[in-house]
Amino acid sequence: MKEREIRASFKGLIPFIVFIFIYLGTGIFLNMKGVNLAFYQLPGPVAASAAIIIGFIIFKGTIQEKFETFLEGCGHQDIITMCVIYLLAGAFAVVSKAMGGVEATVNLGITYIPPHFIAVGLFIIGAFISTATGTSVGAIVALGPIAVGLGEKSGVPMALILAAVMGGAMFGDNLSVISDTTIAATKTQGVEMKDKFRINLYIAAPAAILTIILLVIFGRPEVAPEVAVQSFDLVKVLPYIFVLVMALIGVNVFVVLTAGVLLSGVIGFAYGDFTLLSFGQEIYNGFTNMTEIFILSMLTGGMAQMVTKEGGIQWVIEAVQKMIIGKKSTKLGIGLLVGLTDIAVANNTVAIIINGSIAKQLSGKYEVDLRESAAFLDIFSCIMQGIIPYGAQMLILLGFAKDAVSPTELIPLLWYQIFLGVFSVIYIIFPAISEKVLKTLDK
Repeated sequence: MKEREIRASFKGLIPFIVFIFIYLGTGIFLNMKGVNLAFYQLPGPVAASAAIIIGFIIFKGTIQEKFETFLEGCGHQDIITMCVIYLLAGAFAVVSKAMGGVEATVNLGITYIPPHFIAVGLFIIGAFISTATGTSVGAIVALGPIAVGLGEKSGVPMALILAAVMGGAMFGDNLSVISDTTIAATKTQGVEMKDKFRINLYIAAPAAILTIILLVIFGRPEVAPEVAVQSFDLVKVLPYIFVLVMALIGVNVFVVLTAGVLLSGVIGFAYGDFTLLSFGQEIYNGFTNMTEIFILSMLTGGMAQMVTKEGGIQWVIEAVQKMIIGKKSTKLGIGLLVGLTDIAVANNTVAIIINGSIAKQLSGKYEVDLRESAAFLDIFSCIMQGIIPYGAQMLILLGFAKDAVSPTELIPLLWYQIFLGVFSVIYIIFPAISEKVLKTLDK
């Protein structure tokens, strides 16, 4: 069915609303019951399945017609591409960690960053780990206990120490070429990873620089803690650098990730970390780590196709259009939509997947470059995810501090997320910046 034949219908949006309601409602209910990580207890695919069933019940047409529409969305080239990349990214992350890559990276940073730059050092190490591994939660889990120990010995306010770790973790989550948020943002908009990265970096770099300056000024310890020299093998950091460089120079992402898995495997074999069998097992562990987001992407792809055909996406676009008058408001609208969705579902990847098709259609209508819409989907979802007190990142990090720091103490010190939002708005409201950046990409 051609887009011009689709009539706007709020009814078409009901499955998305049901999905968010179930996901958010369960989280709120469990949080009131005192359940840890309440917003992560109900798997996303279960909430999506319930919403899809509602769609089958209320939408017009035969069961066969609705099923064909659903499968068309599940099997869309962008969805399948995204899912395969998830599997390869998961394999690379797990294999590289299993051969000691994460531990080597942490020890390298802790060894060579001067003790009197504890806060800024934690920000930089967190940024590198999350960029290399593609996960903010992974960076927080790896670095959080070390950061708390250094904070207790240094006299630097614990809230500032934790804010530095959180900022660094979200830097990489937003920029990593193997992050599920970046994969979702680029594939839903149909753009190249390297182009989205470069636009994103123009906004993230000044935010990171200002954060580093403030951490240097306000993060000096009263007593420089002794940091023991940690053992590490520099060669175990190489797969991360390899993947980052290859992706940024434009090598096909499937080739990059496959080569990254093999390189990590070779290093693991050389150091005795793997047998051929255990190497295969770690690859499969990486695949299974991505099971939830893999299934969720397929289900939401099918749901989005049903919602689009029923006029739900068109309804949102027409509603948003009342506030949109051009490119600037379109970009802000995309950021607002994905940010509000992340507040609702507490998962930045889910927020991007939900809003991907809406952002693409809005961008097409108002001539916003899809590379920019991909960047803003990722940026605004990561800003919110790095601030909300019930997000996994915040809950895990505060848990390491054993509740010695409250969210209200931590949130005002999340300078990186705040600056990232400020520079995003500056980029949007001054078209000359956007034009200059896009010209550099087109050269």
